[in-house]
Amino acid sequence: MRTRDESVTIDIDGRERRLYDRMRAAVASPRPGERSGLRDLVLLLPDLTVLLFRLLRDERVPLGAKGIALLGVGYVLSPLDLVPELVFGPIGLLDDLFVVGAALSRILNYVHPDIVRSHWSGQGDALDAIQRATGWAEGRVRSVVGRFLPRLSR
Repeated sequence: MRTRDESVTIDIDGRERRLYDRMRAAVASPRPGERSGLRDLVLLLPDLTVLLFRLLRDERVPLGAKGIALLGVGYVLSPLDLVPELVFGPIGLLDDLFVVGAALSRILNYVHPDIVRSHWSGQGDALDAIQRATGWAEGRVRSVVGRFLPRLSR
């Protein structure tokens, strides 16, 4: 296992400009004078899911971390959800965001951050995005559990 202080150099040639990167750039490019905050929020789940796909293909990622990535991608692609999108609309994507964020948070224990960053297409730093997603999800879980625990103890 590498320490977090080691640097990893990754060369990307012109051919490596990925299809998702081109599509994301077309969708997320703000017009002059416009902020891209809402677009970046909407693209967070696809960005994190594409990151998991790319980590699956990277030979530097250990097999155990690839297993976690596979479970995260499998949950997003599965028609079975805790909060189904067909019933709840966009709110149904929140459980997917929670699972993907948790998978990436766990993967960071096994993979050097520079490798994760090299596969990131989203806005800003990949580690910040993962931390935002997992922090938000943990807050929602604490809130729900906090509301229901007193009811269960009665």
